[in-house]
Amino acid sequence: MLEAHQLTKRFQDRVAVDALRLRVGPGEIYALLGPNGAGKTTTINMFLGFLAPDGGEAKVCGVSVAADPVGARRKLAYIPEQVALYPRFSGVENLDYFSALGGKSHSSAELYELLEGAGLPRAAADRRVGTYSKGMRQKVGIALALATQAKALLLDEPTSGLDPAASHEFSRLLRRLAKDGVAILMATHDLFRAREDATHVGILLGGKLAAEFTQKQLAGADLEALYLEKLRA
Repeated sequence: MLEAHQLTKRFQDRVAVDALRLRVGPGEIYALLGPNGAGKTTTINMFLGFLAPDGGEAKVCGVSVAADPVGARRKLAYIPEQVALYPRFSGVENLDYFSALGGKSHSSAELYELLEGAGLPRAAADRRVGTYSKGMRQKVGIALALATQAKALLLDEPTSGLDPAASHEFSRLLRRLAKDGVAILMATHDLFRAREDATHVGILLGGKLAAEFTQKQLAGADLEALYLEKLRA
């Protein structure tokens, strides 16, 4: 669903992403770890078509992002650290509007059902988004992924600023999407959630993939120790 082939991005004399190779298949959750400046957000922005690579290629469901950015983006949903919604619209109005932009039309009943499926009760769905917490805004983002039937989901620091209960609930929703066959790439600093949720973990350092682990390889291992060891190296 998501493929990076020798993906490279430079900013003047600095290589932000260096010949990155990774693959996220249907139903997989790939946690991309790394310190600030490691290239995590730059990688996501190249998958979104917001940045053009200087080398290599990003593909979404076999579609080259560089060759057909609109076609690739139609297969994606994106939840940034701060979900951008119209604050004066209600949750259901935002979902209706952004679903229409994605080429999907839903009845009022379907919109409420999608929001409830993402964990947002009907009473909250009718409130202005300006009153929402970060966790509630993310639920609208998850509902949008459901509404547009996205095949892949990109996340940038999704649990930053969430309390433990909201973080747990968000992870439960991600696992539900993965169970339905969605491919999920998540840039994060949250080692605990990566350890608990991810089927694959990659450690990005200086734009290079320094290590990669499967869930099976991490069983019984200390991810924090492995991560700190790579940082020291």
